[in-house]
Amino acid sequence: MNRMAVSGMVVALGIVALSGCKTHTTPTTFNRSEVGAARTVESGTIRGLRDVTIQNDSRGVGTATGAVLGGIAGSTIGGSSRANAAGAVAGAAAGGAAGNAMARSTRPGVEITVELQSGRTISVTQDGSSQEFRIGDRVQVSSDGRTTRVTR
Repeated sequence: MNRMAVSGMVVALGIVALSGCKTHTTPTTFNRSEVGAARTVESGTIRGLRDVTIQNDSRGVGTATGAVLGGIAGSTIGGSSRANAAGAVAGAAAGGAAGNAMARSTRPGVEITVELQSGRTISVTQDGSSQEFRIGDRVQVSSDGRTTRVTR
């Protein structure tokens, strides 16, 4: 297998690995691990809405993964050890920048304040927009102890 083919496979695997870090759950989308799991459900009334921006938790994983994969891919370019080293450095820089950009992406969200039937008031932040709800809406709040969703 030639070096270009190996480089292409490494870059493709890196993109798949980095895109796997971007998973998120919407009120109508469930991860495989959540299927079949029991969730508690409470009724409540929306008391407040606020549009927010959700950003990925950037812990350097995307940047590091991109740099490593870019360095590996870049090191296969060229016919001499000097060219391979230069390719590795350039590939690591480009891969790190791409991984960092993916890790820092943002998406729209909504913070929903709900007064539960029990009298307790909670706030849930989830993907979406305040336009999907109205203050005074009756909603269901479901939780598995880790992930909580508000739905109408």
